[in-house]
Amino acid sequence: MTMTVRDNPEKHRYEVYADEQLAGFSEYRLGSDEMAFTHTEIGEGFSGRGLAVLPFCPYVRRVIADNPDKYLDLVPAKARAKFKLPLAGDTDHADHDSGGRKDHR
Repeated sequence: MTMTVRDNPEKHRYEVYADEQLAGFSEYRLGSDEMAFTHTEIGEGFSGRGLAVLPFCPYVRRVIADNPDKYLDLVPAKARAKFKLPLAGDTDHADHDSGGRKDHR
């Protein structure tokens, strides 16, 4: 499978294509000096095929950890421990500081 990532500025998102078929996207908002990724989707037919989110950004990691039912499946199970994420939909995140949290949608 050949993967390609393209910016689609009209839709404010990066799109990932698998063999020229749209497989998923990450929407973004541009600020004066920053880019916020607000939503990511992988198409149903592409789940489990190596298209995933690796949350190196602390904010993205926190959003995933605080909303595992929505976003945890975007991170491959084998990579979750590396990012200190639960292996399954664990919703107990009382140890996370909520200060500075921004709206992700």
